[in-house]
Amino acid sequence: MSNMAQNTSQQLASGETREYVTAQIAGQHFGVPVLAVQDVLGPQRLASIPLAPPEVAGALNLRGRIVTAFDVRRRLGLPPADRAKSMSVVVEHHGEPYSLLIDEVGEVLSVPADRIERNPPTLDAHWREVAVGIYRLDGRLLVMLDVDKLLDFAVA
Repeated sequence: MSNMAQNTSQQLASGETREYVTAQIAGQHFGVPVLAVQDVLGPQRLASIPLAPPEVAGALNLRGRIVTAFDVRRRLGLPPADRAKSMSVVVEHHGEPYSLLIDEVGEVLSVPADRIERNPPTLDAHWREVAVGIYRLDGRLLVMLDVDKLLDFAVA
């Protein structure tokens, strides 16, 4: 490959953007890859699931499909929130739908791929475990979640 062609392909890669649905939990902003998101829901009525792991808040019916509701706060070691106000971001993990219970959904944000930084060592260990990196956004950090890492407990 010539130097000119190599430089052009590097420029294209560095100009790449990724889109994330932004959300909040306990005041922390985070992003879920937009391609992973199937639906965004307001507060839902949940049916309990006996003997489920503690992170499983219950199940909901989404257009005839049973969706496991996952308590993201519990997974991240945060205090519980008012479930009556929790919103849901529906994602698919290993062919199964999951509803990620969160505090608030924000907007869709395009992030330059080359501006996503590694997780800082000061990031809480629970967040570091499920994040692929961070993006600096107007004086705050947007933690980029890895949905597979977040939900890996479910297929163990």
